[in-house]
Amino acid sequence: MSFDSSRTAVMSIHNQGDSIGPDGAFAELFHQQITRRNVVGQLTGLLEKARAAGASIIYTRIAFAPGFSDLVPNSPLLQMVQQAGCLVDGTDSAAIIQRLIPGPGDAVITNQQVGGFGTELAGLLESGGIDTLLIAGVATNISVESTARAAVDHGCRVVIVEDACSAAAEAAHAASIESLGLLATITGCADIQWDPAAG
Repeated sequence: MSFDSSRTAVMSIHNQGDSIGPDGAFAELFHQQITRRNVVGQLTGLLEKARAAGASIIYTRIAFAPGFSDLVPNSPLLQMVQQAGCLVDGTDSAAIIQRLIPGPGDAVITNQQVGGFGTELAGLLESGGIDTLLIAGVATNISVESTARAAVDHGCRVVIVEDACSAAAEAAHAASIESLGLLATITGCADIQWDPAAG
């Protein structure tokens, strides 16, 4: 599967210490599957190849002001964030993990909702002439799926990099991928190629 690097962005979704780190607030939920599926290793390789091809890289991170004045606890997950006192902007645990640290020229979008798609991302895609998104990260059935659905509704071609995603359980990941297969292309890291003539 070949992609035009001038029109494609790879999105790294919520790969922060509290979300995917071994000692993060959500480690009990997500870390076992992240490790078993080698999500960080897969995503590292995906990002390196995309950068080398000249594709855009976009990170989304979820973080809140100290005191959570900008958090709307309208879902159990966001209520858990508030109760745990995690994902506080400016803390090490809310930062993107070191192995996936953004490089020069990469975009980083901070949001306060479960999905990563909002007006800032929409503007970034439009100004960059990007119409294709390769999405990877955590969790497949929460932030990845929410971002993908919004991107499809925005008019983007969406590709889910299945082996660079994980959820709290393999069954949840598989169910989300099956559902997303009606909206997006499902692929793996090894099947992604970059078109040098177009990049």
